[in-house]
Amino acid sequence: MNRKPKLWTKDFIMVSAANFLLFVSFYMLMVTLAIYSIEQFQASQSMAGLASSIFVLGAVIVRPIAGKMIETVGRKKLLVFGIALFLVIMLLYFPVNNLGLLLLIRFLHGFAFGIGTTATGTIAVGVIPEVRRGEGMGYFATSTNLAMAVGPFLGLIISQYFEDDMIFVATTIFSIIALVATLLMHVPEREKVIEHQNVKKGFRFSDYFEKTTLPIAIFVAISGFVYSSILSFMTAYATEINLVDAASFFFVMYAVFLLLSRPVTGRMFDLRGENTVMYPAILLYGVGLILLSQAHLGITLLIAGAIIGVGFGTLQSSAQTIAVNEAPNHRVGLATSTFFVFFDIGVGTGPFLLGIILPLTGFRGLYLGMAAIAFITIVVYYLVHGKKAAERHRLAAQE
Repeated sequence: MNRKPKLWTKDFIMVSAANFLLFVSFYMLMVTLAIYSIEQFQASQSMAGLASSIFVLGAVIVRPIAGKMIETVGRKKLLVFGIALFLVIMLLYFPVNNLGLLLLIRFLHGFAFGIGTTATGTIAVGVIPEVRRGEGMGYFATSTNLAMAVGPFLGLIISQYFEDDMIFVATTIFSIIALVATLLMHVPEREKVIEHQNVKKGFRFSDYFEKTTLPIAIFVAISGFVYSSILSFMTAYATEINLVDAASFFFVMYAVFLLLSRPVTGRMFDLRGENTVMYPAILLYGVGLILLSQAHLGITLLIAGAIIGVGFGTLQSSAQTIAVNEAPNHRVGLATSTFFVFFDIGVGTGPFLLGIILPLTGFRGLYLGMAAIAFITIVVYYLVHGKKAAERHRLAAQE
């Protein structure tokens, strides 16, 4: 009897923990920096928003460079460098005494975050057995999804009950633990592959982006754009409909139901192919957004959180698995960075563009519109990957 190769190795747990702590720190700072900059430096609303979001810009700029460098520098070396830089910049928040300096630190911090999370995603692919990649990448992506719930929750609790600097103390401690976890892990490095063709100097798109990832990356950019409506406007929406208490548990429901569904969806991906997971996940995402748009009771809001958690959480991790499966082994780092560049662009541009149309639609209209876009992505997924995956599955069944 063939035994399945082990998934929960020390290295897989360590890289997932490091990724979780980086993302927890990111979300803690994301939800508190706007308020902090208004209180400490009397920043305007737009400048306060910039203090939060300029971090994402730094990450988007550096990811293609990190993806290009990772196989030549070495996966573990790049991760150690990224987390060490993240920690050093974390310490610079303490002496900041003006808004301009805070913006500069946020931008550079985004650089370090982009390097670190590109490396964790690439390392995860290397330590997961290939036959369990769908399941393994699902669990790895859960470390990001959990951080999405834990980070904002911790950030808001600390800012409510402690001094402002305690946010930086907590995130510094998380950074130190992430660095220790990284130093303890053994990372399998790929043999360097020299690509002889086109050795011309100058910029080449393929040096910084993985072309096999672009189709699924377009899909994930649209899905991320839709999700940004929840990240950015959930608190304001809940305030308007008098469900603030329930809204504080929205992301908790999201995380709990995503965790409960993960063993099933990951195994289905590996055994029956990506389409059996992706189409139901996109459908659930749209249904959850419709429910969110019509919420009048707290229980409706929480059910919407659970459905969106299973839907969006599953489609995001499955799309990431598709991205690395489609890429050649020596370009997995570029595939990871390309995937996250597009996801970050979707999430990063969403608040600005949706903020323009919000006065015209209202919150309920906005979430109905986002549900419509979610349903349209079923067609987008079919065109960019689903059709090809179905054909592959059919051919494999005939063999």
